[in-house]
Amino acid sequence: MELIMLKKELARCLQQAVAEAQRKGALAPAALPEVLEVLIEHPQNPEHGDFASGLPLKLARTMRMPPIAIAEKISEHIVPPPQIDRLWVAPPGFINFTLREDWLSTLVGPIITAGESYGNIDLGKGKRVQVEFVSVNPTGPLHVGHGRGAVLGSTLANVLTASGYAVEKEYYINDMGNQIDNFGRSLYARYQQCLGKEAAMPPDGYYGNYMIDLAKEIAREQGDKFLWLPESEAASQLAEIGIVKVLQRIKEDLELLNVNFDTWFSERSLYQGGQYNRAMELLQSGGYIAKKENATWFESRSLGEDKDNVLVRSDGFPTYFASDIAYHYNKFVERKFDWVIDIWGADHQGHVPRMKAMLKALGHNPEQLKVILCQLVTLQRGREIVKVSKRSGDIITLREVIDEVGSDACRFWFLARSADSQMDFDMELAKRQSADNPVYYVQYAHARIASIIRLAEHREIDYSQGDVSLLTTEPELTLIRRLILLPEIVERVALTLEPHHLPYYAQDLATGFHSFYKQCRVVSEDEALTKARLKLVRATQIALAKILRLMGMTAPEKM
Repeated sequence: MELIMLKKELARCLQQAVAEAQRKGALAPAALPEVLEVLIEHPQNPEHGDFASGLPLKLARTMRMPPIAIAEKISEHIVPPPQIDRLWVAPPGFINFTLREDWLSTLVGPIITAGESYGNIDLGKGKRVQVEFVSVNPTGPLHVGHGRGAVLGSTLANVLTASGYAVEKEYYINDMGNQIDNFGRSLYARYQQCLGKEAAMPPDGYYGNYMIDLAKEIAREQGDKFLWLPESEAASQLAEIGIVKVLQRIKEDLELLNVNFDTWFSERSLYQGGQYNRAMELLQSGGYIAKKENATWFESRSLGEDKDNVLVRSDGFPTYFASDIAYHYNKFVERKFDWVIDIWGADHQGHVPRMKAMLKALGHNPEQLKVILCQLVTLQRGREIVKVSKRSGDIITLREVIDEVGSDACRFWFLARSADSQMDFDMELAKRQSADNPVYYVQYAHARIASIIRLAEHREIDYSQGDVSLLTTEPELTLIRRLILLPEIVERVALTLEPHHLPYYAQDLATGFHSFYKQCRVVSEDEALTKARLKLVRATQIALAKILRLMGMTAPEKM
């Protein structure tokens, strides 16, 4: 938390310096950005200091002065916090700050004291957040695209929990409608075929090989009893059995990926429990429903949308948009979540604006709903694109990828790119045990630290009172600088909902440790320095383990 508070203090110092320069006539009157902290960042190049502010660049146009001149005037009036060693101006108009090295070393102890809670912040202050993700139709196995959404959602839930929010993770089960009808009819056809009867698959059915396996399993368990039922009844009953089996496999696959849910919510329950009717009545009373063309429409154009949307088709069946309205009525009106995050596939992009309009019609702020769209994943083995399953010659399932590369590798790589970027997942690289595989590189850093701690325990070295003021070399201070960034990284991910910052930070921290390890002997003849460095190593272990846990990965003790 120290750096987050220091960043706010630097923003306050900048604001006061500008005001003082303006009061003395050195700078022209101009409004400052509302949140100055966003203009304070950590430079990529360490020669540019620990913090840098580009505020002068933002003020140049309104003040009609060169940014470098504005920076000079501001810097003359800055009274820096005591943690700052020096500040200076750099072209084209930055103000750079360097932290005091003796203050940096004092931050090692608090990390050890905080332990597993290190990195936690109180941003959410207990606000209730629902994260709904995966939510795949229970009509087939998960594929890698679903896995990416699963990892994204579970990681965001971890980070938001660490940020002080009360988080609930939910899977929405689409257990009604045309997809389920098609699933039942497809399963009935395969079931008949398994029992030696000729049966044609429906043209809009599910043709994956997994349907044959599912039909065989049901036939073994249930015998031929569904052959003696009317077709529609048999298909309906088989659909119910199939949904249960598919959902169980989905749960098992997700558990392998270290993904679990607090709630599995049935779409069917929205109609059985009356939420659908109550939501429609609320829209009706607000004047947002109209009857035309033998259908029921949501008049979203009155809320800024470019077209109205069908809620109930002319055949009397609700659209999936109508179900989504009832579902979000349940989320916001009945369960009263302060904030809802939906993670969907990229093909749902056109659905987002009408969901925002729907929320406004229900009397809620559209900003309470955040929709994250996940782009596609391309599987590769080296340069070769993988298109079909080796096992079935069919779709590549998430389970196959987990079996091949492991859960940790899946999670790290699915997080490695922002959700709105398509990604290439090289399974050969993900399995490689070398420094060019970032998963191995990060986890090996933790395992190496665990080995050092075991050595210290074996030699009965008590480093609890180690003097951290002895940590003065460049590799030691660089590692500390990276350690203390973790709370900021947590805050950044919680504010932006962009968890790809986690693997980047994990690699950066691992690099800092590996460099320190090569240049600084930890357990040596110098007892005082040994104890100081062991404290630094223990603090690094805590931070590495925390970032791995946030990503839903393991922190191995040995490799």
